[in-house]
Amino acid sequence: MHSHFKLYKPYGYLSQFITNEKPRKKNKKLLGELFNFPEGTMSIGRLDQDSEGLLLLTTDGKVSAEVTGKKVEKEYFVQVDGQITEEAVVALCEGVEISINGKKYQTLPSKAQLLTEKPSFPERAKKIRDERHGPTSWISITITEGKFRQVKKMTAAVGFPTLRLVRVRIGNEKLEKMLPGEVVEKANFRL
Repeated sequence: MHSHFKLYKPYGYLSQFITNEKPRKKNKKLLGELFNFPEGTMSIGRLDQDSEGLLLLTTDGKVSAEVTGKKVEKEYFVQVDGQITEEAVVALCEGVEISINGKKYQTLPSKAQLLTEKPSFPERAKKIRDERHGPTSWISITITEGKFRQVKKMTAAVGFPTLRLVRVRIGNEKLEKMLPGEVVEKANFRL
């Protein structure tokens, strides 16, 4: 019998349970510190240390492969530096050129749109610069692939670097009103 979990990964945590660093740096926080997960639990996909939001975890490798395949949508709410333009949003939708391991890569078309209202996420552990340093805006980006730091590279490619990134949806699983560090055990995932 496999176990499945939905987690709001907080800012500052790595999307893993062990680290190969010997000894582990004290400032590296791992998922196992948030909940008593069963042995063999793995994160499905990743969020980097300074990203937050929905992370699915499972003990079932088949479910992991299904989610990381290119058919399952992943939606992010992204706070960017500056007031993003309609041209930049269109470019994100069409796909942009980014660098992956030093090689040029054209992202697949995505869904992107300006959010007219600021999302009401809990305050992040590390404060984001405030409006005194210039305007910011929020966009929604939905992709079906997941290259290393892809969304951040995409917003930078159109001239609006990411300040905060929160994954809000994977398939039909949503972050909803979860709080950072909160874990919900699931019978299975709605993909």
